[in-house]
Amino acid sequence: MTTPVEVEAAEGPTVLRIGRRFRAPLLVRELPSEVPFGFLERVLPTTEPIELNLALHRIPSARALEILEGARAVAEAELTAPGAAGETARLEVERESSGALGQALARGTQELWRVGACFVAVGSSRLRAEAVRARVAERLSALRFRTRIPRYGVDLTLRPPDFAGVEPRPPGYWHTLPSDAVAALFPFGDETVAEPGGVLVGLALADASPVFLDRWAHPSHSWGIFGTTGSGKSFAAALLVIRTRWMRPDVDVVFLDPLGEFSALVRALGGTVIHLADPRSGRLNPLDPATTGGDRREKAARVVTMLRALFPSLTDAEGAILDTAVMQLYGRGPAVPTLEDLVQEVKREAPSAGRLRTLLEVFHTGSLRELDGPTSVQLDATPVAIDLSGVPEDQRAFHLVYLLDWAYGRMREKVGPKLLVVDEAHLLVHHPPTAEFLDRVVRHVRHFNAGLLLLTQSPEDFLVLPSGRSTLRNLYATAFLRLPEVSAGARDFFGLTGAEAEWLPKARLPRITGYSESLWRVGELHLPLAIVASTPEYQLLTETLGATPRRLGDAGREDGL
Repeated sequence: MTTPVEVEAAEGPTVLRIGRRFRAPLLVRELPSEVPFGFLERVLPTTEPIELNLALHRIPSARALEILEGARAVAEAELTAPGAAGETARLEVERESSGALGQALARGTQELWRVGACFVAVGSSRLRAEAVRARVAERLSALRFRTRIPRYGVDLTLRPPDFAGVEPRPPGYWHTLPSDAVAALFPFGDETVAEPGGVLVGLALADASPVFLDRWAHPSHSWGIFGTTGSGKSFAAALLVIRTRWMRPDVDVVFLDPLGEFSALVRALGGTVIHLADPRSGRLNPLDPATTGGDRREKAARVVTMLRALFPSLTDAEGAILDTAVMQLYGRGPAVPTLEDLVQEVKREAPSAGRLRTLLEVFHTGSLRELDGPTSVQLDATPVAIDLSGVPEDQRAFHLVYLLDWAYGRMREKVGPKLLVVDEAHLLVHHPPTAEFLDRVVRHVRHFNAGLLLLTQSPEDFLVLPSGRSTLRNLYATAFLRLPEVSAGARDFFGLTGAEAEWLPKARLPRITGYSESLWRVGELHLPLAIVASTPEYQLLTETLGATPRRLGDAGREDGL
């Protein structure tokens, strides 16, 4: 029997026909500087007939060191050559990387390999095989690979391997790579996650495989969702909530909702909505020490934090007076202070502090006077939404801080799993005291079998302060929907590849595709997912949120990254 390459069946200069099948090879003439492990899953979806031929030959250590020393010497020589100014950055990287890799080889932590790689698209006709090859080339190009089609070299490309690795191949077939790069080429990396008891967070863009995450199975129960307006943050959060309640009916859910987006959903689920701008909804006393379990010193510190969020222009002298007054108030009573008690304490501490007393009039005769008094609402039902729509924008951070304090106390007291959804979370990281309080809550609530779901437009807001970065580090899962941009700082912090950072500002929106494209960072995994809904979920959320996602049954395969 003759081998396929010995049969004269070439169909044109770039495709080989074997029987009724056409094979269209594609070579890589230049690799990018970095690729994520398992990237081949996205390049080679299971829904398309594509083969990957890999040939690996380890280069002996002595020869590998010679190659690296030669590469370093060439880079140094070119750096000193006339006209090299435009290539200086690239040549310096080559020189430094050759030296670093040589040291790794000497330590035995890396090896050098001669790697042959060829993608082969298969089709029942020449046009189909070429169409599949074109799509492979497009996906590789998105990851900054530079490809080439072997013209009049198909037989050399598809010839069976010589195990010595010395057989003739066309240009672009052989590459010299270190062990880490070879590992990235491993074609069977499976980044699909199916945690027992988890909720469906999305379908892989590569092959529509489902991804399930269980927030309660990890040291941190808190997640974050970041995306620009219209990217589907609210829909994604609502979807996670109703799926969490389906898996854990006993979960206590609270929404801190600055824009009132979740009120209709909470009512549809049989929960309670408190509209802060409407006095008829009742009152939560920001000064009630019940939120700290009666720890009055801790409560005093939180009150100072919320007041500084309301009055960011306080001078050092005014801040000191206010701090002292709050400490005195909780030191000598009453048992449950009110804002009127605080105003009177400031008057006693500093009768001449005219501007500070004027600022505090907002609690006496101004727009926050309805907060003065004992708590008058009962919030035993779940889910609960605290609706801040109608609240002046410059007061939202203040409201969010005392509501976060109240929710923290609720999570500590209640038995069973708890989930707190904080929308517009960037409002809490604009000031160091409130950012530190949010970070403390995220780090501690896991002790109460509770987690937070933070929603905001951009992670950049959290990267400004150390406490914001700490908050991000303590999120088990982070979902990025479309972002306006990805800064170099965000890319480094989250460990995003260049291709991922370029893709996120282009991720498709629900109003265009019917679903949100997203990149989930789960531990060390980076998972490109489509966020889609089943028909009942779709109906509920479109009626209560006004969103228009695609139903789960409508979601097809997307190539994504």
